Amino acid sequence: MERPRELEKRMNVIRITIDLTVEDIEAAKAFYSDYLGLDGQDMGLDWVTRFVVPGSGEHLQLVSRDATAPENPRLTVKVDDVDGAYAEAIRRGYEVVHPLTTEPWGIRRFFVRAPDGTVLNIAQHSDT
Repeated sequence: MERPRELEKRMNVIRITIDLTVEDIEAAKAFYSDYLGLDGQDMGLDWVTRFVVPGSGEHLQLVSRDATAPENPRLTVKVDDVDGAYAEAIRRGYEVVHPLTTEPWGIRRFFVRAPDGTVLNIAQHSDT
């Protein structure tokens, strides 16, 4: 029996970041910072870098090849309860592409495939 909608706990999304797959991180960094004027944030990882739109706080991440997952996500969805989001994805029967994992660089995350095929990185950062 389906639970009434008002009884379902809604996921609290804090931020959504576009993850753009690129072949050459260094060349892409120059384009996005020098040409577009985005503020780069060093994440200390050689396979991903984040840019912020000055004034708006919107994010864009460039990803060459995810360090632990089998494929790159298209979006990162930062949430306040990644364990709850994972349990709900399993309950709904969604395909988990990368299991719930606490990564060495400080995030807890999993990848889920949306019904349209898009892979999303559902993550909770230590600053949440």
